[in-house]
Amino acid sequence: MSESLTDVPAQRILELLPDPVLLVRAGGGAPEIAWGNQAARALFRIALAGAPLGAALRQPQVLEAIEEALATEAGVEVAFESIGVQPRFWRAFVRPLTDGGERDRELVLMLRDETDAKRTERMRADFLANASHELRTPLASLAGFVETLRSHAKDDPAARDRFLGIMAEQASRMTRLIGDLLSLSRIELNEHVPPEGTVDFAHATVDVVDSIRPLTVAREVAVGVSAPGGPLAVTGDRDQLVQVIQNLVENAVKYSPKGGRVAVVLARAGSAEEARATGRDGAVSLSLLTPDTAAQQGYVVLRVADFGKGIARQHLPRLSERFYRVEGQKSGGTGLGLAIVKHIVNRHRGGVLVESAEGQGTTFSVYLPAA
Repeated sequence: MSESLTDVPAQRILELLPDPVLLVRAGGGAPEIAWGNQAARALFRIALAGAPLGAALRQPQVLEAIEEALATEAGVEVAFESIGVQPRFWRAFVRPLTDGGERDRELVLMLRDETDAKRTERMRADFLANASHELRTPLASLAGFVETLRSHAKDDPAARDRFLGIMAEQASRMTRLIGDLLSLSRIELNEHVPPEGTVDFAHATVDVVDSIRPLTVAREVAVGVSAPGGPLAVTGDRDQLVQVIQNLVENAVKYSPKGGRVAVVLARAGSAEEARATGRDGAVSLSLLTPDTAAQQGYVVLRVADFGKGIARQHLPRLSERFYRVEGQKSGGTGLGLAIVKHIVNRHRGGVLVESAEGQGTTFSVYLPAA
């Protein structure tokens, strides 16, 4: 016969809860911990039984909530932030177990980690603030030129043509921004779904380089492609992988000096460690995305190297943030290109690496599991 719920000791149930739970006893002195479940022991890493509550929790908000629960004999909730290397956000639930009296009074204190929800909320707020800022600038420019054209510039053909050219440029900037925002939204929506199909990564790379030839000619930058013999097949979505290649190669071209060159190198690697091998002497390297797998498998590697100004060390960790641009290196982009690259590569279970040396240039490497 199966065991009924009423026959299961409460302590066994509480032990399995993922949230930290403490039984707090408030006698005549300071509250002390009578018991803590497995999640609480893992969180505080001290001997809980008999320890003063202040040894585990020093947040005044929580201590005040306990005093309030004891005084009112009612449940209390309070939010607080723990300070550390990585701040975390918590919500504490305090519930009294006994009535007030001469004997010790007991409370249940449960903690819920709301860090991920809070970070998502902040990320959404930052994203909306950045997006509105990026759109507001060209909109303000357009509005200003419209008013100018309505007034004294309407009878000045030279000024009118110049202003219309600037307005067209600002409208194109907004179009690119909205397109990148929609693209990023679609990618994030399906990021958890592994792609299907097989793509020849080398063939896709050559197609991209051919398609952006007008840009390379206009900027007088030579783009060379090097690849081993035979197809370099990866499992993936061809349209998204073309977007990755195009973003990286276009960025390299835009940040190259006039008359410079960009090296696009494709290679095979036997493992993720081999794929992450650096190639620039004296460069600082940083992994922007690491595959979430310990399996040893073959990878196809794409390295796109420019020989421009390079990127200072302090900027490298933020390169894949939305709207982040390196100060002094304005390329006319939306600031979303590398964020798009990172999310696409993450969907394809691959990795992204950046190497840079100031005054020498930057190399972005993308490696994807071989089909």
